[in-house]
Amino acid sequence: MITTLLKNRASVRRFQNKPVPEAVIEDMLEAARLSPSGGNEQPWAFGVITDCSLIEQIAQLAHGQEWIARAPLLIVLCTVCVEDRRGGRDIQMHRYPRYVEAIAEIPQSLYWALNQEEHQTKIAGTHMVLTALEHGVSSCWVSRFDVKGLAGLLQLPFYYLPSEILVLGYPEHQQPPRSRKSLDELVFRNVFKG
Repeated sequence: MITTLLKNRASVRRFQNKPVPEAVIEDMLEAARLSPSGGNEQPWAFGVITDCSLIEQIAQLAHGQEWIARAPLLIVLCTVCVEDRRGGRDIQMHRYPRYVEAIAEIPQSLYWALNQEEHQTKIAGTHMVLTALEHGVSSCWVSRFDVKGLAGLLQLPFYYLPSEILVLGYPEHQQPPRSRKSLDELVFRNVFKG
């Protein structure tokens, strides 16, 4: 049941030296492919990274988070800004017409503030994380990294914007889930009554 997976999920940063089987990776990618998106745009692409040297370089681009270098699998979630083959309209680009052209010129902090369209890609990433967990594979989301550096390293086309890095592997040890806020702290019904 999905609530059991959610209750047992925890961010893991220590992994066994054991590869994630291709069949598990394919299940994760299929779950992401089936994710919902506004207008059925499906504005995503996924980079599957298993090369140890490449993983080490990505760890450096993630502000030197060395634990990433010891993971057997990374999946780079990319938000795609291209023409929609179905209707001839621009996906994402109609929201930020000059966004892609200007990305090389803007500071990293402004990139984080502007890139709000990646939320659809993160839904697909969540589906991957839950599918991985179903197979006993743990994960950790990495949101802070050198976007331009990663795009260059992976030789991405200009319209692929790296949004997140999923770091995945079999956990070195079971990590208890962290405490969560109660529903009373998070939910209001109809109107907020403070």
